[in-house]
Amino acid sequence: MQDTETPAANVAHLRDFGVVELRRYTIKDGERERFARCFESWFPEAHEQLGALFFGHFLERGRRAGFTMLRGFRDDDARAVVCSAFYYGPLWKEHAATMNAMIVDHTDVLLLRPLSLERGVTVLPAVDPVGEAGGARGVVVAQIFAVKENEVDAFARRAEEAFAAYRAAGAREAGVLVTLDIPNSFPRLPFRTDGPFLVWLGILEDDRALATRFEPVAERSAAALSAGGLLRGAPELVVLDPAARSRLRWFP
Repeated sequence: MQDTETPAANVAHLRDFGVVELRRYTIKDGERERFARCFESWFPEAHEQLGALFFGHFLERGRRAGFTMLRGFRDDDARAVVCSAFYYGPLWKEHAATMNAMIVDHTDVLLLRPLSLERGVTVLPAVDPVGEAGGARGVVVAQIFAVKENEVDAFARRAEEAFAAYRAAGAREAGVLVTLDIPNSFPRLPFRTDGPFLVWLGILEDDRALATRFEPVAERSAAALSAGGLLRGAPELVVLDPAARSRLRWFP
């Protein structure tokens, strides 16, 4: 029978991920591309089978050892169950030595939740190996705001004007996330506790859109938001190149 469903319909069941890890690895010099190839060859489908999802995985610009990934779980209990099944399971057992040998640091991790139900991380269809033979394209940006304690809601309201300007500059909003302040249900994988943070995610078509349209707006907005008295430091703009099989990418 011919499948007439659209790509968007095929991922309709992949939603409601209430816990998101923003993981920024440091990889040994010269090993980042190999790490990315191994990562996306072995792990995305395994997580999907367990009920979790890699939203996207990326090579970080300006940090040649930086590999970043976004991983989602339905809730915190699911995070513990999935991580236990994966890290004590046969796939990780087979490949752990290879992957760990390439990692310098794995502790720069923010545990996050969607700001609201409609601001969760966008789930895009898996990369089509035929239709997208060249791999994922586009540019993903993550703007990380270190917010003062008890000021997340106030800052989120203030930042909406900036986020609207980002969308007007050609960025497709891919999620707005805030720190999830809970005990670690899987202590084997630590995460940062120096929050709160708010993270804005966006997708741009190409480098031209990034440099000529988005970055000037983001720079002005960062200055204005920093002057508002609700942040603990200057916002960080992380520019991410999607790896070949990253779901988060410029998608028609």
